[in-house]
Amino acid sequence: MLEIVFNRKCTEKCDVKVIGLAEKQRFCDSEYTCFLDKEECRLLQRAIKAENFQGKSGTTVETYSSKGRLMAVGLGCRPRKLDLRKVGGSLVRKLAKNRVAKFWVDDVKGCGLSKEEVAHNFAFGMLLGSYRFDKYFTKKPAEEYPALEKVYFDSVGKGEISLDNFVDMASLANAVRYARDLVNEPANFLTPEAFAADVERLRYLKLDVDILDEKELRKQDFNMLLEVAKGSEAKPRVGVIVWHGDKRRKETDVVLVGKGVTYDAGGINLKDRKNLANMYADMAGAAAVAATMKSIALERRVINVAAVVGLVENMPSGKALHPFDVIRSMSGQTVEVTDTDGEGRLLLADLLWYAQERFKPARIIDIATLTGSVAYALAGQYAGIFGNDKKLIRALTESGVECGEPLWELPLNETFDKWINSDVADMKNVGKNVGDGSQAAAFLQRYIKKGVSWAHIDMADMEIAGEDTELCPKGATGFGVQLLNQYLKNLGTEK
Repeated sequence: MLEIVFNRKCTEKCDVKVIGLAEKQRFCDSEYTCFLDKEECRLLQRAIKAENFQGKSGTTVETYSSKGRLMAVGLGCRPRKLDLRKVGGSLVRKLAKNRVAKFWVDDVKGCGLSKEEVAHNFAFGMLLGSYRFDKYFTKKPAEEYPALEKVYFDSVGKGEISLDNFVDMASLANAVRYARDLVNEPANFLTPEAFAADVERLRYLKLDVDILDEKELRKQDFNMLLEVAKGSEAKPRVGVIVWHGDKRRKETDVVLVGKGVTYDAGGINLKDRKNLANMYADMAGAAAVAATMKSIALERRVINVAAVVGLVENMPSGKALHPFDVIRSMSGQTVEVTDTDGEGRLLLADLLWYAQERFKPARIIDIATLTGSVAYALAGQYAGIFGNDKKLIRALTESGVECGEPLWELPLNETFDKWINSDVADMKNVGKNVGDGSQAAAFLQRYIKKGVSWAHIDMADMEIAGEDTELCPKGATGFGVQLLNQYLKNLGTEK
């Protein structure tokens, strides 16, 4: 992971020096004499003039001095925190061939951010943008790997840049990268048992971790989860993670629930070739939940949070769940399985019921890559959110705006609930061929106890980036970690 250094003199050879300029901010030699020598100032000023560099967000201009590479990066007009993060993420790739970089931090007029906030958000973007998943390459040439190891942030004048205030952001970046690692893992390596073992390792952070094996799952009546899992050779697991950060109280402030289908072939209702793409990532909800728990433990957050993740494979075999089987949930309600590819809502229903029975929470949030209909409707630009509490939905939506992981509320009403009524059981898992996202939410709502505030986040198509973005290379995004972390941070502030 890239090392970020604040307010410490660089004693090693620096390969590149970078300054940030806001839009139409004039480069003035006298302001950078602590950072650049006369030759460097003259060369960079000449390059800025020659390229007509205006400081637009993410644009760069560069030149070389006798001492090394020089670069100016545009911060845009009145940049916000998210803008600075994106610029940092984009810049870190342009510095990939340099080993050590120095970045000059100055006040950005008109943006309302302190020098420290500018540096911290820029550095956070660099930590996210520098992520790579390359553990399975064996013949990749050494020169294709990033060389960048360390970035120094330097400044002069009032207000030093505190490393202490960056610790939580670094912890969050660590957690996002952890979620990406989990989601990027191929399904033959990240089986339910392997995922559970990885969750167990979080105990080093003083998290309480319980792993329920198949025997315990039967004892606890995880009937629907077990029905989903029985077509696979891989054994199911449920991970329970608890952070008791507020020792003054016993109550659980919120429970997070994540869907962890480590490979989803669809069961007997086998997916076609197109829809099998990326199904190793159908555990992204569970990854987001586990990584969020890691983030709050690293931050030592004063809040009480529990998490439950269901880990299974959904495969076709002679043992697999049949279409139109009737199964009994942990709650006692019966379900006609009209589509074995609607497995996510089956295991989530058991997880939600278990979480409420065990922790008696006031709030419960589940997150899952659940339905294609939400992916089609929101086109990978938003995750869908449903729920029974407008205040909770609003709080999560506002948290998404703050951290750049946007949510869009979708309808949940009596009509969708009626569509999942069955002729042979209490309900069916899939009703009509339209509005499946809302039907899935209606299904889950039947497992929410009276008085419990609940939100369901359908993050379908948000878990994988099809191409490089400023903050994420192609592949797993780690979506949901920043969202849930921000929500829990805001919740802790309210308390």
